[in-house]
Amino acid sequence: MDLLTAIQSNLLSPAILFFVLGIFAAVSKSDLKFPEALYSTLTIYLLTAIGFKGGVAVHQAGIGAVWLPALAAMLLGALIPLWTYPVLRKAGKFSVADAGAIAAHYGSVSAVTFIAATNFLKSIHQPYESYASAFLAIMESPAIIVGVMLGKGALGGKLSLRDAGLRHALRDAVLGKGVLLLVGSLIIGALSGPSGMTMVEGFFVTPFQGVLALFLLEMGMVAGRRLGDLKKAGLFLVIFGITAPLLHGTVGVLLGLWAGLSIGGCTLLGVLAASASYIAAPAAVRLSLPEANPTYSLTGALAITFPFNITLGVPLFFEIAKRLHS
Repeated sequence: MDLLTAIQSNLLSPAILFFVLGIFAAVSKSDLKFPEALYSTLTIYLLTAIGFKGGVAVHQAGIGAVWLPALAAMLLGALIPLWTYPVLRKAGKFSVADAGAIAAHYGSVSAVTFIAATNFLKSIHQPYESYASAFLAIMESPAIIVGVMLGKGALGGKLSLRDAGLRHALRDAVLGKGVLLLVGSLIIGALSGPSGMTMVEGFFVTPFQGVLALFLLEMGMVAGRRLGDLKKAGLFLVIFGITAPLLHGTVGVLLGLWAGLSIGGCTLLGVLAASASYIAAPAAVRLSLPEANPTYSLTGALAITFPFNITLGVPLFFEIAKRLHS
């Protein structure tokens, strides 16, 4: 499968088409709207299902097969904010708080982008390591902590656990809804194994694609409503929102190759590195860096990087992984 065919296959998948429908609904000012309770329910379902299935896969593969790529994923999540922050400060002229907030969002990961990538790989019958969702769980927290520490350290000199913002960041990075559900369900899946999956397969596997389609419909509406913020964000953030995932995704694919992952596994690690968080990171940053303008980080993550990744980025990183492996 060449790159153009892969992109076409991805763009015509139900999940992506529902996302486009959501954007159209927002741009056309339709009265379509999801109740907040339904959005929260869909989020909880998706995060729990991803974590549980990943935990079962870890159980089957064994720690010996997982530890090296998992370590690579964790290091990648922590390192991305470190090189993203100075670019945002010097080239983008963002304030310390805004640069730290954006760096935290781009170092953290998007669960829905990951799901879109697994759907793409399944649609083209490309195998991948089923324990890859463990990478999703362990990449979420380090980036949030590093991003907030960059902002807080540059603001006031010495960092201390007495700093309320840093305490909030540490707490949310460990106990925030997204992280708690992913890590908790991952552990449950690892402990219960395939027999546990058999008991809940009818709930966590069969309805998954339908729930994802609904969630992406909502995400399309959210992204569509943020398109107007692009003027406030500026040209630099638009360019950054596309070039950063290209760089991070390529580094992720290379690290996956180094860690011994398959073409599919390298693709998923690249996609995770390229993604930007819009669930866990915004909640943590809002409390930890209240002086940061959320328009920049959310517009970059939702209105620029997320649409780019799920439409063009996923097949592109697959093509990079395929070429590097060959």
